[in-house]
This record gives sequence, structure tokens and C-alpha cells, in this order.
Amino acid sequence: MQTPPVDSPPAPPQPPRTVLRVTWVLSVCSALLLALVAVDWGPLVRLDDDIAVTTHRWAVDEGGVTHAMRILTDWVWDTWTMRLLCAAVVLWLWWRRADRWTAVWLGATCLLGSLLQQALKAAVDRPRPVWPDPVDSAHYAAFPSGHAMTATFVCGLLVWLLHHYGAGRDLRRAGLAVAVVSVAGVGVTRVWLGVHWATDVLGGWLMGALIVALAVLAHRRWRP
Repeated sequence: MQTPPVDSPPAPPQPPRTVLRVTWVLSVCSALLLALVAVDWGPLVRLDDDIAVTTHRWAVDEGGVTHAMRILTDWVWDTWTMRLLCAAVVLWLWWRRADRWTAVWLGATCLLGSLLQQALKAAVDRPRPVWPDPVDSAHYAAFPSGHAMTATFVCGLLVWLLHHYGAGRDLRRAGLAVAVVSVAGVGVTRVWLGVHWATDVLGGWLMGALIVALAVLAHRRWRP
């Protein structure tokens, strides 16, 4: 008597090729920029200097704009503002009970992103710009920009969640617009205020986007 065949468990869904390609591109770009910054590549250093000198001159001359930039970077787009926003969404997902795995995934991703940011700062230990007439101050090493990196992965994850849960088109477009303005805006504020080099911000954007891509891959593969 033959034993009936046992059905094998379904294979986990494979991530789309586009997500994989984007992840590889972001990985290569992030690693390349990190290497160039770490070795103080001359052309990159000169480009950073030119941008920093120009924007600092504007910041000193335009006091009203500089004051607005400080409000935006210290309150609206601050790293703790972004983390609190992420924590609020984690609590909401947990309260829904239907998708607590996603709540844990979101909280863990934001925590790991913040830890990676601090580890990179300590490893590269890049000095911040120094001015005789500073318009703002900041602590810790420069690369990557914590504000830019945190805003990128928090906003990116929240925009992806809107798509994941099938939010309406208007809400998705509004969320994307807010995310783009926040991510771009916080990068501008950090360079304008003279507390980061332009490549610090670029590094924050690239690595924040890489965290989003890796997190989406993990969610697609391991979500129960």
C-alpha cells in the first residue's frame, strides 16, 4: 500500500527583482561614498569645502532664514521627533493586534538604524565644519548625518506601510510629498547651518534608503 505524497510547505514569497536591484545599487553607492570619505579623497573634500563656505556665507547674511532653519532642524525634523513618530506608529500597529509582527519589525528596524548610524559615526570619526562665526552647533562626529539618515528611513518605512496597507491614492500621495519634503529639507538645514558637510547628508540619505530597502526585503520574506 503506497503512502500518499505529503505536500511540501509553500516557499516564502520571493522579493521583486526591482527591490533587489535597488538594494544592490544603494549598497554599492553607500560603500563607495563611505570609502571616499574615510580616506579623505581630495576632490570630494574640495567639493565639500566649496559648498560649506558658500552656504555658511548665506547663513550669516540671511539671519531670518537661518532662524527658520534652526526651528525646522531642532523641532520639526529632529531625530527624536522622527523616532517619536515611529514609536507612535509602532504602538498603533500593536494596538490593532492584527499585525503585531509588523509593529515589532518597524520598531526593530528603527532601533537598528539608529544604532548603525552611531556606529558609523564612531568608526569614521569625521570632524564637523569649524567656523569663526558659527550659526549653530552639533555634537558627535559628522559622517553620516544622523538627521538625514533618520528622516530617510523613518519616512521611507512609513510611506511603504501606507502602500502595504492599501491606503487611498490621495493619502499615499500626501504621505509621499511630506516624506520627500522632510528628507530633502532636513538635509538642506544641516548644510545651511554649517554643522555637516554635503557628503554627510548624501551618506545619510543613501544609508537611510538602504535600511528601508533591506527592511522591505525582510518583511516580504519573513512576515508570517
